[in-house]
Amino acid sequence: MKQWYQIYKPELADTVRLSIPIVIAQLGVVLMGVTDNLFVGRLLGAIPLAGAGLSVSLTFLVSSIGVGGLSVIAALVSQANGRGDTAEINRLFRAGLRVALLLGLVLGLIGTVFAYHFEVFGQTPQVTEIGRNFMLILSLSNIPLFLFIAARQLCDGLAQPRVAMSITLSALVLNAVFNYVLITGVGPFPAWGVYGSAVATLLSRVFMAVAIILYIRRANLFQRYFQPAFGAFRVGDYVRKILRLGLPGGFTYFFEAATFSLAAMMAGWLGADQLAAHQIAINMASTTYMMATGISSAGAIRVGSALGRSSQTAVRRAGVAALWLVTGFMGFTALIFLTANDWLVSLYIRDNAEVAAVAASLVIMGGFFQLSDGVQVVGVGILRGISDVNVPTIITLFAYWIVGLPLSYVLGFWLNLNAAGIWVGLLAGLTMAAVLLPLRFFRLIRRMKPDAVEEAAT
Repeated sequence: MKQWYQIYKPELADTVRLSIPIVIAQLGVVLMGVTDNLFVGRLLGAIPLAGAGLSVSLTFLVSSIGVGGLSVIAALVSQANGRGDTAEINRLFRAGLRVALLLGLVLGLIGTVFAYHFEVFGQTPQVTEIGRNFMLILSLSNIPLFLFIAARQLCDGLAQPRVAMSITLSALVLNAVFNYVLITGVGPFPAWGVYGSAVATLLSRVFMAVAIILYIRRANLFQRYFQPAFGAFRVGDYVRKILRLGLPGGFTYFFEAATFSLAAMMAGWLGADQLAAHQIAINMASTTYMMATGISSAGAIRVGSALGRSSQTAVRRAGVAALWLVTGFMGFTALIFLTANDWLVSLYIRDNAEVAAVAASLVIMGGFFQLSDGVQVVGVGILRGISDVNVPTIITLFAYWIVGLPLSYVLGFWLNLNAAGIWVGLLAGLTMAAVLLPLRFFRLIRRMKPDAVEEAAT
């Protein structure tokens, strides 16, 4: 054990240093949603919380294709950085912004169509009305969000994640201020109620996109990647490469996001109180999940850099370090979920004992799937680092849509376990993915040539 620790200690230390700013940035992004739910739940009650929460879940479902698709850029940047190719890094940055704008427009349009047909989700009239208008605003906010994510990939791929972290934390503060001001109406600002929370998210995301792009173009740290000669290089091939590698990764995120969004709809069929309880618990689980995606991103960057240096040993060690790191972190969060569930729920709602009781039981269920959730998302990340994107998409489709969702429906409705049954199905799907994805990574590692890594995935 001591020998193993000495071998992996440098890799673990490097992954932790890279992970912490990414985790904080990821936490900041998800805390915007948490902030929205906290303000809506505390100031407006269970029905607005159910409508806003469901629209957030559905919007995230649509946007997950873009979020997952753009995340491949960081791995590509890290591979280019490992080879010392500054011109390729420039082209990846410019191509990434173009892909972000394209995905923002296309997925925003899809979100708008869903919003105008919100009644098909089978919710109560009040929840449907709130959810429709909330989703329209959030769909528009995906454009600046994707531009921020694309620009952030340059920073993360070059192991400079503190840039995005600082901007995200600043936006989190702005989002909280905007929420209070626009929900309640302060001074000259109108009281928009629940829709003020959606506008707060839109304004915060615009700030994030503008701030990171301006910083990258003006900071001395990145100037060598923007030499005048690089501007003459066309980026069409890189746009196609990002789409070719990114879209399968985007659908990997989509299949998981769709599982949770459909689970939210199923909870809504059980009534507004069950849906509100589900949204509270899933919001907490989403917080830890997004932090795990930070470790996943760090793992993808470390693996990609090792691949760029053509080192099989470094690729394996980077992947193993990321898996151990997320196991320790999610084990800690599982302990918190299991022992402080009532207190966590009280942060969201206090005036509805029935909702609070159901939510507290679901938080316990969330505690049990923390490890599976963390391992599967890191599995996706380290596979993305070696540009393996197609098979993981199939694995997640099987785990979530063939195993997880059908089991959720059977347990929740046929066996009358209600929201608890839905969550058991989620646990089964996550566990299946957590087993298959790391196995895929280690299988590919065994096929690599030592110190002469070429093409890992087929």
